[in-house]
Amino acid sequence: MNDILLITISGEDQSGLTANIAGILAAHDVNVLDIGQAVIHDTLSLGVLVEVPSQAHRSRVVEAIEICVADCGLRVRCSDVSATSYEHWVDAQGRARYIITLLARKITADQLARVTGVVARHQLNIDSIQRLSGRIPLGELPALSKACVEFSVRGALADSDAFRKELLEVTSALDVDLAFQQDTMYRRNRRLVVFDMDSTLIEAEVIDELAKEAGVGEQVSAITERAMRGELDFSESFRARVALLRGLDQAALDKVAKKLKISEGAEHLISTLAKLGYKTAILSGGFTYFARHLQEKLGIDYVFANDLDIENGLVTGKVTGEIVDGARKALLLRQLADEQGIDLEQVIAVGDGANDLPMLSVAGLGVAFRAKPLVKQHAEQSISTLGLDAILYLLGIGDRHLNDF
Repeated sequence: MNDILLITISGEDQSGLTANIAGILAAHDVNVLDIGQAVIHDTLSLGVLVEVPSQAHRSRVVEAIEICVADCGLRVRCSDVSATSYEHWVDAQGRARYIITLLARKITADQLARVTGVVARHQLNIDSIQRLSGRIPLGELPALSKACVEFSVRGALADSDAFRKELLEVTSALDVDLAFQQDTMYRRNRRLVVFDMDSTLIEAEVIDELAKEAGVGEQVSAITERAMRGELDFSESFRARVALLRGLDQAALDKVAKKLKISEGAEHLISTLAKLGYKTAILSGGFTYFARHLQEKLGIDYVFANDLDIENGLVTGKVTGEIVDGARKALLLRQLADEQGIDLEQVIAVGDGANDLPMLSVAGLGVAFRAKPLVKQHAEQSISTLGLDAILYLLGIGDRHLNDF
């Protein structure tokens, strides 16, 4: 019977080592069952699981590897693996696999301890851990720093609700976001991203800004806040707020548009998505005038929003056409996916308010961005610590990948 051998090598990384080890294994007609390699701060960790044919001598393979590794000043360990243990390992490949993404301004040992503790309590195994963010310098953190670690875990999750609840408790206790998703083929095969506009792509509610210009800021803001918390029907509250804008000079729209601040990471995210061939859309309960302004600035493909009625240079207090509320956002998302010929699992939806929940639930990946408590509670994923470009990490796209652009 063939021998199964686990070879682990560690020490200072150096060019040609893997090639030399592979050459030795090839000379003895060894079959490679699994292989993994990582380098952290110029320190190599290489593992190779091999099957040594019965006609080859295990001792000769081990001796050749030990000589090669010793010449390089590295450490090696060769361990026998039983056939039973190997079969158990093979059987495990059928288990569900999940991705946990930790997002923060910096990564601490406490964060790692809490997350891995949750994983252990639910009897999941960590297959791999990798850093997706760039290297962080010593000393004071740069402005708007980003840190991300991705865990690939495997196993039978007996109670997913309890697991998510524990992860949520970690995010509440620490200054982090934790995304948890099943590792399927769709994760790296999304094709369309739809965004809410107000308080998502921009750091303001446009209708509140217009209300300030009209002198009814406090009245409108109070209604807006209640609507975003889900306390009021969106369409009803929207009409009530727009009515308060009656008589506002059209010139105020341009004034407000020029002052709008784009959310952290939005420009980076959308430009990267465009380079990767994604389509993007704004599905907004706000106004088309501002959505078009943002479309031109960011390079958005599609815009759907509300048309503010204007006569003789003044706002009439009405909107024309069908209001883009939560139900319509979900409908528009489905229509765009159908036009693109893609599955809903390939769609990402991003929003912050209660009227975004329908489209977040329809999309394959729904992300609540700096959202209201009600939205965080019901959305599958939530980002509050970092900017919009943290969505790239949820897709498994690391900072090093972006160096190709």
